[in-house]
Amino acid sequence: MDARLCGDDDKGGNRPLADIHVAMQVPRERMQELVGMMAKDADEHSVPSELYATFREIADAFAVGDYCLRDHAIRGVREVNPSAAKAIAESVSAYGDSLAPLHRSTWEYAVYRWMGGYWQMLVDLTTEGEEVSDLTLHAKLHDTEPHTLEIESVHVA
Repeated sequence: MDARLCGDDDKGGNRPLADIHVAMQVPRERMQELVGMMAKDADEHSVPSELYATFREIADAFAVGDYCLRDHAIRGVREVNPSAAKAIAESVSAYGDSLAPLHRSTWEYAVYRWMGGYWQMLVDLTTEGEEVSDLTLHAKLHDTEPHTLEIESVHVA
């Protein structure tokens, strides 16, 4: 595993959530509007295109081994906790192919579903060998102010 995990340097611990919101792809007002339009039913729906850039930034950070998002702070995305980051790094390592920037075809498969209080988002990641791999990013978009994306895991779906 060639990843630098949370707390591997002298910065120590996680940043407060307020420090994480640095460069959001979706402005706060637009995020509120977007969340208001997202379905709250039992069906799967395509991930809104307004979130593509955010997921691309997450995938870019993971591709260079920043599984905590410590060096790639993304406004509206929580820093990944150390145990989840370690599990993500292990899943990627076990998969046996390096992550790469998201290919545009990943959006054909990216879905969300209302889970009562949050939307579960599933985005297939791209690897050096596959435009759309079996490694899936699992994240929650919380339906509370401020609307934040929480990365839960990456594993083979």
